[in-house]
Amino acid sequence: MILFLAARPVTAPPVRPVARRRPRRFRLFAPYRQIFAVPGARAFTAANLLARLPMGMLSVSAVLMISGSRGSYALAGAVTATGLAATALVGPWTARMVDRHGQARIAVPATVLAVLGSLSLLLCVRFGAPDWALFVSYAATATTPNTGGMSRARWAHLFRDDPAARHTANSFEQAADELCFMLGPVLATLLCTAVAPEAGTAVAAFLLLSGVLLFAAQRRTEPPAAGRPASRAGEVRSPLRRRGIPPLLGTFLCTGAIFGSMEVVTLAYADGLGMRSAAGGLLALQAAGSCTAGLLYGLLRPAGRSGRRFLVCVGAMAVLMLLPLLAASTGRPGALAAALLCAGMATAPTMVTGMGLVQSRTPAAQLNEGMTLAVTALLGGIAAGSAAGGWVVDHVAGAGIAYGVPAVAAGLAVLLALPTAATSPSSGASSGISSGTASATGDQELG
Repeated sequence: MILFLAARPVTAPPVRPVARRRPRRFRLFAPYRQIFAVPGARAFTAANLLARLPMGMLSVSAVLMISGSRGSYALAGAVTATGLAATALVGPWTARMVDRHGQARIAVPATVLAVLGSLSLLLCVRFGAPDWALFVSYAATATTPNTGGMSRARWAHLFRDDPAARHTANSFEQAADELCFMLGPVLATLLCTAVAPEAGTAVAAFLLLSGVLLFAAQRRTEPPAAGRPASRAGEVRSPLRRRGIPPLLGTFLCTGAIFGSMEVVTLAYADGLGMRSAAGGLLALQAAGSCTAGLLYGLLRPAGRSGRRFLVCVGAMAVLMLLPLLAASTGRPGALAAALLCAGMATAPTMVTGMGLVQSRTPAAQLNEGMTLAVTALLGGIAAGSAAGGWVVDHVAGAGIAYGVPAVAAGLAVLLALPTAATSPSSGASSGISSGTASATGDQELG
């Protein structure tokens, strides 16, 4: 017996490796680590950020370039409003082509045309062309593709069966939007004031073209093209005609008016105080507040009906938009800076929830078109807000009182968001929609 036991090999009990627990601060951001663990996600995101940065530069550069050359904020606001209005008309058509033929095939030539329009505007300002040439040139930028929408479409395709991941991805995308609108105005203002009035437009055009080329090269994460329907009977009705979409678009229109008027009024306010070069920094504070709120919102798992949450977010945005109006009346830049930072805090949650609602009510084969309609509404609002803000600054009461324009637009947004709260999907469905059941689910949610 002793010999038998001695002959047995001595083995130690298996030792399980001790799992290293991540610090709590790292576990908090686990949802973001999950989405960027997907192969190719980091590459297309980096390229898209490069392409999206000019979105925060182009209009500011145009306003500074035109107002500095022609001495009129009203003209500058009208020119940018014309370009944005043209984009609002052409954008959905471009997005429909992207859905049918693929992102890489359509986005690159569309971007080339838009860049040529920006360079034409630069040359017209540089060489003193008539005012009508400025309108025509900026309208030619209407083919600029919805780079943010294309990125969101990729996330929706990658996480078509994971609503929680889509919510996190949508929150990141909104934070990325705000980051670009935070850095873009600062970079544009620096280039236009420290280098040359045309430098902001030139750099923005270069970044846009470079970013889209790199983004289009990331083919493995690109959603499949839907193709053209075999017959007219196979044509899918426009997302614009789907129940629940029009109230959302109306709310986005007013939200865009907030952005457009805030931009022009802040530029004029800083100019009136002799702080023209600080205008980009003031606008960046509003975007910084929204960017921070967007990242934090992506860590949450909101419960309840998304339409009601959307109404709450819009209501909070309306209340916070009163702060810049009050701060501007003090004549202190520090007070206005703090007010703009706080005012931006409700923007990202509003946009994330609203974009989730648009995704849930749009068929997967029309996802780019549906999100571009939302962006189109924003652009239309930005155009109207930019023109209204410039007109009030020049003809009514100056830049301080002109902060009432974004406040009024926010109040209208609340009224238009009321129908959305009455008919909305649950939070689980609001973040996106799977490709296999997109059309059917979009109808059932609203029935």
